[in-house]
Amino acid sequence: MADSNGTTGDASFLHPQVFKLDMDAATSTETAVAVLTSLFFCFVNCVMLFALKSKRIFQETPRYILFGHMLMNDSVLLLVTTIMYTVALCFLPIPKSICTLLVFISYCTFFNTPLTLALMSLERYVAICFPLRHCNIATPKRTGIAIGIIWFLSSINIIADIILALSVNPNYLADIAFCTLEKLFIAKWQIDKSQGFDVLYFVSVAVIIIFTYISIMMAVKSVSSDKDSAKKALKTVLLHLIQLGLCLTSFLYATIERTLYTVIGSGSSLFINLRYLNYLVVLILPRCLSPLIYGMRDEAVWPLFKYFFCYCSGKVKPSVIIH
Repeated sequence: MADSNGTTGDASFLHPQVFKLDMDAATSTETAVAVLTSLFFCFVNCVMLFALKSKRIFQETPRYILFGHMLMNDSVLLLVTTIMYTVALCFLPIPKSICTLLVFISYCTFFNTPLTLALMSLERYVAICFPLRHCNIATPKRTGIAIGIIWFLSSINIIADIILALSVNPNYLADIAFCTLEKLFIAKWQIDKSQGFDVLYFVSVAVIIIFTYISIMMAVKSVSSDKDSAKKALKTVLLHLIQLGLCLTSFLYATIERTLYTVIGSGSSLFINLRYLNYLVVLILPRCLSPLIYGMRDEAVWPLFKYFFCYCSGKVKPSVIIH
């Protein structure tokens, strides 16, 4: 069903990431499912983003500014990932200048979401544990600066790889190649560096989430005498943790693919099918579901989203009450 193929000069320490497939009915169906899933959830994200833009209060509230950034970020990630997936499926080599741009955007947006969620957790931590200082700490201006810092942190690793590739080969961007992140790797230590950044981001986000939500849970239990309110808060925290867990599973994508290649090899249809499932279930679906879960649990955003998603078919546009 598949033959592995790469470009001349590929590093020997990398397994092939591009495979020529026979476009039979099964492959066409799998491709349609992957592409349509990404495009549908891009549409969902855009509707939710439009709902946020429809009310000025959302644009002035830090947690909704961060949520809007996450929606835009995940939509861009899904679109770029779909483009790269389609190009790889067509077995089409492209200029490395275009590939580098696509890889840069996909890499940054891939890491932006967990960092944004960690920042959203910190914002909720300040709001609940330090309510009197929240308005001074979490301002729209500081939120914008924090988003800029998120982009800087997520781009450090990939910028270093691009600079290294250009320093070794000044004509790097003029070459033609199959487009994958690993095409930027010219030494084995870059793989170790990339994995180290993955672990650092994962551990940092996990520590922030665990710390903030334990603190929030303790604060809710200590100030609330209503057991129903406490249970509602615990369910909200659990929903947040599920969303964050879905997002963080994406970090396992590259590791799972390398493991499948090592254990199974690239010559069997089993590897191709498992690789497709890894792409769809581990990389795409978590980024599709994560913003939707957050939007569904928000009592201010969800009615507006349903109103716009149904093409404004409601008789009255929902009002917005932010707690």
